[in-house]
Amino acid sequence: MSDLEAILETGAAAAVEMAASSMAQRGEDVRKCPNCGSSLIGPYCALCGQERDTHRRSIWSLIRDVVEDFISFDSRILRTIIALLVEPGEIATAFREGRTRHYLPALRLYFVVSLLFFLMLSATGLAIIQLEVQAIPAKVYRDAKGQMYYVNPAYDPDDSDLKTVPKLIPLNSKDPNDKHYTLSTKSYFFAPIGSHHTSLPASVLNRLRDDTLDLKIQTKPIDPNNARQKAEAKQVKGWIDTHIFGGLQKLAANPAALNEPLTTWIPRVLFLLLPLYALLLALFYWRQHKDYYFVDHLIFSLTIHAFTFVVLIVAAGLAQIMPGEDVAWIVFFAIAIYILIAMKRFYRQRWPITVIKYLSVSFIYTFFFLIPALGVVLAYVFLGGPLG
Repeated sequence: MSDLEAILETGAAAAVEMAASSMAQRGEDVRKCPNCGSSLIGPYCALCGQERDTHRRSIWSLIRDVVEDFISFDSRILRTIIALLVEPGEIATAFREGRTRHYLPALRLYFVVSLLFFLMLSATGLAIIQLEVQAIPAKVYRDAKGQMYYVNPAYDPDDSDLKTVPKLIPLNSKDPNDKHYTLSTKSYFFAPIGSHHTSLPASVLNRLRDDTLDLKIQTKPIDPNNARQKAEAKQVKGWIDTHIFGGLQKLAANPAALNEPLTTWIPRVLFLLLPLYALLLALFYWRQHKDYYFVDHLIFSLTIHAFTFVVLIVAAGLAQIMPGEDVAWIVFFAIAIYILIAMKRFYRQRWPITVIKYLSVSFIYTFFFLIPALGVVLAYVFLGGPLG
């Protein structure tokens, strides 16, 4: 330590002791710093920085402090919630203008809201989605000779690979059990786990599997004398049995089988998409790059996704008293209107150009990033990953 540093430290210690003496003469309680032993004249030690309050108190005192802080109108938490819900774009604007102490940091807000959403699902036993597998008997036609046919579910005149397969397939009318089916699913959002069940007999699944293999053969005929084609057909059959109909059997047994893997993967996918949404905004507002840095777009993206989780929390409650389809429309319009208003307030451009950029960004993000990402998750979960 240099002589100057020693003199400064000694002078500071003397000043602290003089201030402590003056406070004691006025009858104030002066305590010693538990870390360095000097007198405490404020909330922090003037010499070592040790905090005066050690926070050693009863659990009820801590709970009371938290409740008082939360309900206080000066609370950052309450101000942040109000701004997020009724002032689209305000939190991102506050960050850009340097009002960083007014609200919770956007990244922390995103993590808190997303965590609350998935904790709510876990605590209430709600599933994001449940798929009720249904087998619908295929339509049957009879020709003039009395031969019966069923409609080939793979026939598609608009698909070059499928328009060559037969539209009608002969049906063995002598066997009353020779029925064929088309597969469909009915979706339920935010319904209690176990509230929906599927009745799909093994015989129906076997028939669907056999028809699928037959259609594969019709699409790409196999030469029985070609060993390589026979091996490929066997491999295809094994893949269909394991991945497609294995997944169908698990969904038939448990319509909520997709819920657990989805709650695991969706937070990861959305977190990875956050910077992509910000990048789209940066590209569409590149002329304003001197006024809006990439971090500004990223904060805006965080607040938009945080609001999405808040809407989903509300939707989970509404789904208990309203049809799921109605709730889905409410969610769609709430998020769409919120993002449009937020972009107008944050980027401060005229309404026509804002609407154009909003529609462009939303279209690209939804159809080129969000839907493909969720599709990959579903494909992994249903075809290759853990299912139930």
